[in-house]
Amino acid sequence: MPETNIVWFRQDLRLADNPALTAALANKGRILPVYILDDGQAWPVGGAGRWWLHHSLAALAAGLARLRAPLILRRGDPARILPALAAELGAAAIHAGIAHEPAWRRADAAVAAALPQATALRLHRTATLIDPDKIRSQTNTVYGMYTPFARAVEALGKPDDPLPAPDTISSAKSDSDRLEDWRLLPTHPDWAGGLRDLWVPGEPAALERLKHFVTQAVTRYSTGRNLPGEDGTSMLSPHLHWGEISPRTVWHASRTETDTPDHHTYRRELIWRDFSAYLLWHHPSLPETPLRPAFAKLAFRTHPDDLACWQHGRTGVPIVDAGMRQLWRTGWMHNRVRMIAASFLVKHLLISWKAGEAWFWDTLVDADLASNAASWQWIAGTGIDSQPFFRVFNPVTQGQKFDGDGAYVRRFVPELAALPDRYLHAPWTAPQQELARAGITLGKTYPKPVIDLVAGRNRALDAYRRTVKDQAT
Repeated sequence: MPETNIVWFRQDLRLADNPALTAALANKGRILPVYILDDGQAWPVGGAGRWWLHHSLAALAAGLARLRAPLILRRGDPARILPALAAELGAAAIHAGIAHEPAWRRADAAVAAALPQATALRLHRTATLIDPDKIRSQTNTVYGMYTPFARAVEALGKPDDPLPAPDTISSAKSDSDRLEDWRLLPTHPDWAGGLRDLWVPGEPAALERLKHFVTQAVTRYSTGRNLPGEDGTSMLSPHLHWGEISPRTVWHASRTETDTPDHHTYRRELIWRDFSAYLLWHHPSLPETPLRPAFAKLAFRTHPDDLACWQHGRTGVPIVDAGMRQLWRTGWMHNRVRMIAASFLVKHLLISWKAGEAWFWDTLVDADLASNAASWQWIAGTGIDSQPFFRVFNPVTQGQKFDGDGAYVRRFVPELAALPDRYLHAPWTAPQQELARAGITLGKTYPKPVIDLVAGRNRALDAYRRTVKDQAT
């Protein structure tokens, strides 16, 4: 007799190349597609993520509806909801993607312990290219550096081919919440206009964006990915985070018979994403605790005014402000500028990376716990594979190098638009007549810098030296 199986969707909100869905359908029985919103776990979905989630769930529900299968929505604790559903349906198994986040791993254990004896929890790799438990160094230890990890992943050869989407589903039935009742979308005020202008969540849009990237941008990726004023990145990160497209689908799409170094560089970014998940898998405290214990004692400042200036793009440093305003407006920030803005917060303002991590978590549509935590620890020099703390990005030279024509800054900091290129990234160095000609009054129409860059760098290095000294004594 065909079985009934539950498919528990999490960060794999797609029909194509979804091993959990394929396994549930393998015996031609009925399935019940379920999504559970659990606001009670650590690191619940942030504001921008909730906007994305609403539309992604709507897209998934529409895709399932075309196959005559409803998406069942429930809100609460999975360890209570899933065992009850399994008992209601007499389900043989619950199929779900392997999650690398600690809260989801705890949820998996709680669900498995609470299931009826006849129901199994079966987990499948849906979110990463590799199994984090199967990548070890030659001494059987966890990799701590990205480059040897990447070589080990590449030595495995190409990932399996993506699985096709099902063309038919026999669905079980159960009660469902209404998506609108979850109130994931902002109301008063409605701050999501910039998100709507830029993004279309869902699997069909993810596939379209991938098609655009591999036909238009990947062949200049090595250079284009560093230029925030150009369309040089894939912008697939939110689609990958929510699982609207699988990493191996992207990997195979970016591999051609005429492979170039740009194609390889892009696939290395997919491996970096896996490395972040790998670090979180083996170091569950990554979002809260420095991987280098000495840095737990670094004397970060608590300065709400400076933090607010950074959050809202009012630091007086144009490339930083452009990035933070892009984030606020669109829910996304160019990767190069993420590094510049993060370095400015941690080094020049000497504010803890955890404050930046929390802000990004709430404002990024691609806020992935592993990538967010690993990247902040990288820029802060507190992780395993990290930029040293004493290496401080100079935001002026970074802006001049990667936004030389000022297209990015002028787009997101329009009050500086009339300033000549030579002063654009450091308006405080412009002669008064140039500022007047551009209609700029520092401190009124655009902020003066919240910190002198040399003083901020020196303060950060002093704090670093004190931390190293204290560790040695």
